[in-house]
Amino acid sequence: MHYLALGDSYSIGEGVPEAGRWPVQLAVRLRREGVLLADPTIVATTGWTTDELSAAMDAATFTPPYDLVSLLIGVNNQYRGRSADEYRHEFQRLLDRAVALAGERASRVLVLSIPDWGVTPFAHGSGRDVLRIAEELDVYNAIACEVTEHRGAHFVDITGISRQHPALLADDGLHPSAAQYALWTEAAVPVALAMLAG
Repeated sequence: MHYLALGDSYSIGEGVPEAGRWPVQLAVRLRREGVLLADPTIVATTGWTTDELSAAMDAATFTPPYDLVSLLIGVNNQYRGRSADEYRHEFQRLLDRAVALAGERASRVLVLSIPDWGVTPFAHGSGRDVLRIAEELDVYNAIACEVTEHRGAHFVDITGISRQHPALLADDGLHPSAAQYALWTEAAVPVALAMLAG
């Protein structure tokens, strides 16, 4: 089975070794459960917004259909102060593209919520309003959840994990550590297993 992971710094695993990235950890865990899954193809770069991911997808070469496609995007939209309406429109387009890459099987697309970077030392040292960061990300995530479920794809909320474990970070004091990604993976495994069994 083939797995495509689409996203930003959280999918490429900024600040962690390749084995610590959550899509790589997910593939390892699924193989342990008996799923014959290749290493993920990851199309993700630190700093990407929804439109930048879309532009990168325009330039990328894909070999669909993929058996599993994950999508985690939006934190940089929020960081740059972009509107929730713009996020809804662009996320919807990306989700449609993800479904197409999964062979028009929305049931094979897994969306993860955006973690709350407002709990990190980086955020606290940035002078930004951390409560506002949380509120804006909650709006973004509500949109992503609604759009995902309406489309028939699967949504896994890892935002609570990021808030419960603010110390599990890479050396930059902003991005999650491999240990936090392992907790995300634990949350995603049962959902992904059910998806691939269907």
